[in-house]
Amino acid sequence: MVLIRQPSAAGQFYARFKKELLNSIKKCFNDKYFGPGSALTVGNSPKDQQRKVIGAICPHAGYVYSGPAAAFSYQAVFKERLPDTIIILGTQHTGYYKIATMKQGKWKTPLGSIAIDNELVNDLLGSDSEIIEDDAAFNGFPHGREHNIEVQIPFIQYAALLAKREVKIVPIKIGNMNPIILEKVGETIAKAIQKNNSKDIAIIASSDMTHYQPRSPLTPKKEIDEVQVERDRKVISAFEKFDWDETYKYAKQTTVCGPQTIFTLMITASKLGYTQATALKYYNSFQKMGEHSPCDYSVGYFSGIIEK
Repeated sequence: MVLIRQPSAAGQFYARFKKELLNSIKKCFNDKYFGPGSALTVGNSPKDQQRKVIGAICPHAGYVYSGPAAAFSYQAVFKERLPDTIIILGTQHTGYYKIATMKQGKWKTPLGSIAIDNELVNDLLGSDSEIIEDDAAFNGFPHGREHNIEVQIPFIQYAALLAKREVKIVPIKIGNMNPIILEKVGETIAKAIQKNNSKDIAIIASSDMTHYQPRSPLTPKKEIDEVQVERDRKVISAFEKFDWDETYKYAKQTTVCGPQTIFTLMITASKLGYTQATALKYYNSFQKMGEHSPCDYSVGYFSGIIEK
């Protein structure tokens, strides 16, 4: 019996029904102010050409908030071609402190089901691996309600529909925050990608940026600009320098929701010979909602890629 991971975020973080969901994703790409401002283009470069963009940081909030920022990352990843497999590095909001993947099964959204690349997963697991197989990390109570990996999948399915080709995923939930362990995980992922060199593989690191509660919600703009945005700029600047230790340090000093996914992505990319990190888009929910007051809470959203 095939394990189907049921959607928990449909109707909350993204639309519950297929037609509405497709339209909302299109709007994310076509958004001229916060998104790329044009329709998604899936390239068809030959698979024997090494992938230029190995991975991207994608936010994981509701599409109305972070979807346009995510669209920048996906456009950059897909402009070469649709990967065979996408590894999704996820954080955790439900108290899971291990590092786990699913060995087999499918993830379901309103756009259909997407299969797990069990061959690649097998190469991630082993006696010396920090990654374990644990279906309970993604299914059932309490971890089945986790959204941060799930919200990436409709964007991937949307690209697959445009390309008229199948794509697989490898979900990895990273609950451990120890950088020494995370370096080992990055090395393991890089070795697995190298072993599966007949496949085109890309990586998505799911992370929002600083979560900030203004002390003066009736007049929040100056505070948000000077505190929240400045904190995120330090993280982004370190990312652009491709300094994973500094990126992790600054991310841990604020409330970035997935510093471990960003760090692991950077380590993996470095082990594969990638050296350039590029920021594509940054804004926060206060800006996205028109900077209207009062504002009780603001979250930052960042799109960045790692390339040759």
